[in-house]
Amino acid sequence: MTQHHINKLSRRQFLGASALALGGFTILPSGVLAAPGRPGANGRLTIAHIGTGGMGMTHLQNMLRFQTEGKVQIAAVCDADENRLEAAVSNAGASVAPYRDYRYIIERQDIDAVVIATPDHWHAVQTVHACESGKHVYVEKPASVTVRDGQAMVAAARANKVAVQVGAQARTAKGGWHTCRAIRNGIVGRVRKVSCWHYANPVDEKPVPDSEPSEGLDWDLWLGPLPWRPFNRRYHPANFRWVLESGGGQIRDRGAHQFSTVLWCMDADQQTSFTVEAKGTPPAKGLWDCPVDMEVIYQFKNPDWTLEWGQPGNKVGQTEFGNVFWGDNGHLILEWEGGYRPANPEAANFTLPPGGKEVYRTDEYEDFNMNHKADWFKSIREGHLRPAVDIEIGHRTATLCNLGNLSYILGRRLVWDGEKQQVIGDEQANRLLGKPQRYPYHL
Repeated sequence: MTQHHINKLSRRQFLGASALALGGFTILPSGVLAAPGRPGANGRLTIAHIGTGGMGMTHLQNMLRFQTEGKVQIAAVCDADENRLEAAVSNAGASVAPYRDYRYIIERQDIDAVVIATPDHWHAVQTVHACESGKHVYVEKPASVTVRDGQAMVAAARANKVAVQVGAQARTAKGGWHTCRAIRNGIVGRVRKVSCWHYANPVDEKPVPDSEPSEGLDWDLWLGPLPWRPFNRRYHPANFRWVLESGGGQIRDRGAHQFSTVLWCMDADQQTSFTVEAKGTPPAKGLWDCPVDMEVIYQFKNPDWTLEWGQPGNKVGQTEFGNVFWGDNGHLILEWEGGYRPANPEAANFTLPPGGKEVYRTDEYEDFNMNHKADWFKSIREGHLRPAVDIEIGHRTATLCNLGNLSYILGRRLVWDGEKQQVIGDEQANRLLGKPQRYPYHL
């Protein structure tokens, strides 16, 4: 089916027909496109959205605002669920092209960049394919579900010279900035421990039998790289989060936010080696298998400090989750992760001492979601291709989350060599750093 024929179909006709064309694609190799990822003569980036439910709709609303400001042009939207796709078209306008399968977007040479807000298990495959076609990428957190997927994402971004921003927005939000600035400039002295508290993973108290997929959902396409499993209402749409193979629980969801902020505040993006030891309580019943309670301890060296994930942990603050920086001269609380909540007043009112160092800040927009995308645009426009949460930072953050889960699964302490990207002296653990992906939805 050619692009010409697709455009002549009605939207609903295309949605039905596109599911039949899954095998007829070739992913364009890097360098095939003419001037990929560069704004056109009017300075606008042509954008496509892959995944339009939940956070994907927030991203679409942000891009609509950028479109009114003349910074982008939204060309296409994509979702495996027809109902979400119709809602996206309704919001974006009839001029956007709807697709059920993201590979149509990958093959469009007029699209400069994509926003990926699909479920976690799709992030790596779609990001790598977008990079290989010369497109810049904004991808939701967590960056990946395995270490090997994250490595592939970094390699694809570097090889194809594109900007990949991961959606951990606290690094471009005021709360995160105030806290990072204060911690790095000694508000509590040297920090020796950072603890995170978070409420527990839920338990599937009301299991239901497998059933036919919801009307309008292409279940095979939604599963994509994952092993085949029957549709179940306790798995889809959002409950995939509570299954280890697909969602990884709170530590991979919110941990991707909190750990990103912690690494930034601790100036520890380059501390890639550590030990990790996890323990947790498995659920007693139901489809979901993420541990209900969970404690993970990471030990870093040179400089020495400890990162603790507590689920529920020690709730020092007032909100559902947050972090505490424990220093020689006291402690500083950051509610949530520094995006949706402001900094502690001590950090917000912190005065930089003589000779103190500022940290990176972008504050083009009051809305931190808008600000994070503006930072991505800036990295593209200026050509340095290293946004605030560059894919390498996102990968290292996701590695903390993924190795925490792996330590829990294996029931033992892991020693991680960040330079070699492997677990020292543990062949079984190293085999589990990646996993097979289902044909044809694979890297």
